[in-house]
Amino acid sequence: MANWLIAGLGNPGPQYEHTRHNVGYWWLDQLAHDLNATFSVENKFHGQLAQSHLSEHKLFMLKPLVFMNRSGQSVAALANFYKIPLSNILVIHDELDLPAGTARLKRGGGHGGHNGLRDIITHSGGKDFLRCRLGINHPGDSRQVSDFVLSKPSQADRQLVRHAIDDSLRVLPDVLSGNLDKAMNWLHSQ
Repeated sequence: MANWLIAGLGNPGPQYEHTRHNVGYWWLDQLAHDLNATFSVENKFHGQLAQSHLSEHKLFMLKPLVFMNRSGQSVAALANFYKIPLSNILVIHDELDLPAGTARLKRGGGHGGHNGLRDIITHSGGKDFLRCRLGINHPGDSRQVSDFVLSKPSQADRQLVRHAIDDSLRVLPDVLSGNLDKAMNWLHSQ
């Protein structure tokens, strides 16, 4: 049985709950609901943690309760405690460069300007973890990015994001079992 850390990125607090930057939290909330798992605050991991099993894998589902740009503190604390290697970490985050309704998987790579990813790379000592990128659109002007990611999407965009979450959850068993190519082929054709 392999241990997996699945981290959904977002910002804590009710004022951020429905914002674009919190789609990682939305994804984890859906997974926890599907697996009948409950989140509880774990101070030593600076976040909310739910645990469950999927196939032969033990899942540690983590919602960091630090702000986005400090996500690495939370992810590294849990990964170090449970000795989870980078190859068994999946980070779900918002992606400005993808249209709403799009989900993409990738292993490794840079942070692409995403402060949550930047901090995870810094604290975990590497970038060879999996990412599930959920498209949220781009405001069209780089000066509007901060306000855009911290605002609520339209109802139509929210539905598109929910669809992308469902699609990406559908391939999770393949991701966990090492069939990343199969998962990517299906997901990237949606």
